[in-house]
Order: sequence, then structure tokens, then C-alpha cells
Amino acid sequence: MSEIDYKRRQLLVAGGLTLGASLLVPNWALASPYRAATPRQISLSNIHTNEDLETEYFDGKQYLKAELQKMNYLCRDFRRNEVAKMDRRLFDAITEIQAGLGHKGQVRVISGYRSPATNQALRKTGGVAKKSYHMKGQAIDFNLEGVSLSRIRSAAQELRLGGVGYYPRSGFVHIDTGPVRRWNG
Repeated sequence: MSEIDYKRRQLLVAGGLTLGASLLVPNWALASPYRAATPRQISLSNIHTNEDLETEYFDGKQYLKAELQKMNYLCRDFRRNEVAKMDRRLFDAITEIQAGLGHKGQVRVISGYRSPATNQALRKTGGVAKKSYHMKGQAIDFNLEGVSLSRIRSAAQELRLGGVGYYPRSGFVHIDTGPVRRWNG
């Protein structure tokens, strides 16, 4: 066996072990690529329902299921009152954006989960993707009180998490956990 084949085999085994470990312990800190294993807090406000939530959703070792459920509820499709599991990487990304900008205020949620029925209805008014990541709980539209949207957009793009949409006329930045891309709305 050549040295290259041996190294390749070692790399594949290490990758398999890492994947296996992450499936066995999905709530561990390694599930998020953003911050070291330190507690994460977030203050959310849904602009449509006037609901607020201040929470520590990660205790430095694991994600807290009950707190994530509260966050999912706040980010629900308020038009149909449907709740879906949001991708926790979105919340990690927002806390990273806040930390990078030195922001300690509220995150104002414009849109989190969107049911297929709501997405279809909103498509009639324009500006809504047919296969929106909102329908998978993998997108969130938000702004930060006291921070310009252009600064939020720049911070989000630096993370290279997924999509970043900039909607200055509508007053929000969109982030999702799909492929890395950017656009202006």
C-alpha cells in the first residue's frame, strides 16, 4: 500500500469516526462551527406577534432542547400558527453576528418558519422563492435594533454559512443554511 493510500485511508477512518460521534451525540458543541464551547444567549422579538424571548439555548456543552423549542415557537408561521424545528445554526450565526458587531440588544424576527401554504400565498405578492428555505426551517429574516442592515449583511457574509439576502426597503437581512450565495432584494 502506498503512503498516499495509507494517508487517505486514515483520513476516511477519522472522518467516519467523527461523523459517527456527531450522530451519537448531536447536542454537543461540535455540532456548531461558529463559537467555542461557551454559553450562548439570545434575545428574540417577533415583530408580528409582539412576543419576546430571552434565553440561553446552549449551556457551553449542549443545546437545551426546551429553549430551542421556545425559539421554534417564536419563529413559527404566525399566519397558520404552525411550528417547525428551526436549524439551530441560524441562531448560532445570529449570535456570532451580534458578537462581531458588539450588539447586545434584541434580534427582531420578521420571518422564520413558513408553511408551504403561506409561502404559496406570499408568492402571489412577489419576492418569495418557490422552494424557500423558510419552509424547511432553514432561513430567518431579521434585523438588529440600532444596527444598520449593511453592517448586518457584511457580518453575515463573512460567516459563509449559506445564503444572505439584503432587503433594505423591507428592513431586514435574510440568512439561510443552504448553499453559500448572496443577493439584493
